[in-house]
Amino acid sequence: MVQYVNVGLDASFAALSDATRRGVLEQLGRAEASITDLAEKFNMTLTGMKKHVGVLERAGLVITEKVGRVRTCKIGPRRLEEEMAWLERYRQLWDARFDELDKVVEELKRNEQVDGRKKRE
Repeated sequence: MVQYVNVGLDASFAALSDATRRGVLEQLGRAEASITDLAEKFNMTLTGMKKHVGVLERAGLVITEKVGRVRTCKIGPRRLEEEMAWLERYRQLWDARFDELDKVVEELKRNEQVDGRKKRE
């Protein structure tokens, strides 16, 4: 069995697979926020939010900075170009497959119309 390993893609998609983490990214896209603020916004415990932020931080999607007792989060430097390129390759593959499926469906419709005419005659 072929093993495909791309740690960056795996970490990004794993981080983005959770609705709360996607919400955190969306929130941080608007403004920086402390982990406490994020926990309150998402009705979570501080420990739970720290874990979510940790996953995002390991994926490079969020960076945190501790000043005193407050840990502030902001969007990280990664721009997800590699992930977008991966998705685009598969989008093109599926577009081509759906185009071929459309041709088959149209051919079946034409054959059905011809068969329908023959039965009436």
